[in-house]
Amino acid sequence: MAFKVGVVRDTRYLDHKPGLIHPESPSRLRSVYRMLDKEFGNRVVHLDPQLATLEHLEMVHTPSYVKLIMSTAERDFTTLASDTFVSSKSYLAAWLAVGGCIRGIDALFSESVRSCFCLGRPPGHHALTHRAGGFCIFNNIGVAAKYAIEKYGLERVLIVDWDIHHGNAIQDLFYSDNRVLYFSSHYMGWYPNTGDWEETGELKGKGYNVNVPVPKDMVDADIIHIYRDALSQIVKKYKPQLFLVAAGFDAHKDDPLGRTRLTEKAYYWLTQLILQLSDSVNSAPILFSLEGGYDNYALAISIKEVLGNLAFEGRRERIPSFKSEKAQEVLDKLRSVHSKHRIWTT
Repeated sequence: MAFKVGVVRDTRYLDHKPGLIHPESPSRLRSVYRMLDKEFGNRVVHLDPQLATLEHLEMVHTPSYVKLIMSTAERDFTTLASDTFVSSKSYLAAWLAVGGCIRGIDALFSESVRSCFCLGRPPGHHALTHRAGGFCIFNNIGVAAKYAIEKYGLERVLIVDWDIHHGNAIQDLFYSDNRVLYFSSHYMGWYPNTGDWEETGELKGKGYNVNVPVPKDMVDADIIHIYRDALSQIVKKYKPQLFLVAAGFDAHKDDPLGRTRLTEKAYYWLTQLILQLSDSVNSAPILFSLEGGYDNYALAISIKEVLGNLAFEGRRERIPSFKSEKAQEVLDKLRSVHSKHRIWTT
């Protein structure tokens, strides 16, 4: 069976230029767009992003912060944080990155597509309500979740974040909100130095924030084992109405910032798992939004694996039953932390 897959893309995303040697460069998307044109053509539904409204942005960000970002328009260069810089048209790219996610949500709930990949930039999972950071300006996934909850009346949204860096801003946004369950696998030793096991949420959100610090030397079998066991149990209990994936690819073995040991095939199997889990909860729609990934070739081939799986025609392969002692140690720790909350553990 072929699934209709939407892809949000726009050349204006290339106008965000944070500096000649900055890792979050326009060349990332150029390589992805070349791959998309060569490999997929009319196999996907191309969607144009829309500009988010101020109301959309202020679902997450303070009015003063939104005003600050808009004030950078037509300035050659502005420093927002020690690692986050913008050029004259960065504000528009960031605005469209949020709008692309909103466009994707609307396409999903109009049933014109079953899944959607928003291939925009800058990324978003480090953008706090009032501050940029970690190459991020607006919290794209955060706005998408808030928008879906408000417009479509959703009560259970699952955010899966497989970027090697913890999505501190997504965690902060939904830390006391049980309408969103946040699941993040990441390496603890790097920016932003958040995402410890015991950061499990507060108030109504207690137990709905699931951090999975992973070893830096993890391989494909480790991450698939962790996701297959933990995420399957979470979906069974939580029954999400929407899957949002903060899709960073900097855990790839060739990434200059991540430097772990995953291959592009890991993203193929992770995507297949999410598809299967979606099938188990009434085919809940799935939206991917690009986060990290800083080796252009590794990024392109990893996204090719994701899109190839989403658009696959025919009988799908079974996910390998990887078993890993390293993964089992992670899972045992995770369950020991979350067993007291009894949200998804048995």
